[in-house]
Amino acid sequence: MRLNEIGQQLRAYRMESGMRAEEIAARLGVSRAALYRYEKGEVIKLDTVQRLAELLKISPLSLLGIGVEYYSRTVGFFERLRQLEESADQILQLGPHLCHLVTSDAYDAVLSQALFEIADQAGDEAPAARALTEQVLSLLSARKRAYRDRRPGIIAILPEQALRQMLADGICPGLPLSPATRARCREVAATEIEAVAKVLETEPMGLQFSVLPSMVPVSSCIVLRQRDRATLAINPFPGDSRCIDSGGVALVTAAPEAVATHQKVIEATWRDSAKGTVAAQRMRALLAEHRAG
Repeated sequence: MRLNEIGQQLRAYRMESGMRAEEIAARLGVSRAALYRYEKGEVIKLDTVQRLAELLKISPLSLLGIGVEYYSRTVGFFERLRQLEESADQILQLGPHLCHLVTSDAYDAVLSQALFEIADQAGDEAPAARALTEQVLSLLSARKRAYRDRRPGIIAILPEQALRQMLADGICPGLPLSPATRARCREVAATEIEAVAKVLETEPMGLQFSVLPSMVPVSSCIVLRQRDRATLAINPFPGDSRCIDSGGVALVTAAPEAVATHQKVIEATWRDSAKGTVAAQRMRALLAEHRAG
């Protein structure tokens, strides 16, 4: 286990806990600067690891990167994904609908509009809801910047039924948005699916989409491959989900059998899915059906 990886997981679990760095440092009996140094990969004693694990209510083995990491809040999981994506050479994704790393600036803008609108409906909790929304959106933005800087290869399988539903409801489905915002969410959904069709037609280097006609995965899984290792992330949190009430548990593991099993499923699903111009025609048919209806 490398020290920088312990530091990365410490940061993700700190964000998962919802506690401020000052609070954790005070309970641990160290300065905030020392806590940040641990997160950057400075040497950390095993007894400090034990105390941090007790404070964060996790297993010390999880903090050391042994076994499975669990995240029940979007903010902790998205931070962990950001870390993994920053060192990945290839990203394999199955579901849920879009590949967030390659969505447009217009998608980001309407996602921000929708999530802040929901945060403002939280009454007395609105300031906290807005702060958490800002944190999640900042992480999503950081993940996109890292992708654009490094351009790891992406293979993404998009379920056709999920795309059809997204056209009907727009992004952020199920959230009680104003009619104007909901209409904008539908417009952007159509724009994003048009962009998917263009990628399928042009097949740019390093970015491959396919469309799965039949099944809809219950949750998306992502395999992030580096030169010397691979990590599996199972994600119940769509990027456009409500930020506070996540309603799921994400997991991250580098266990070889877990990675191999999920990669086998992704590869088999890729073989069975539509690609290239055939898949692009299916996307354009979906768009035509949506516009006609």
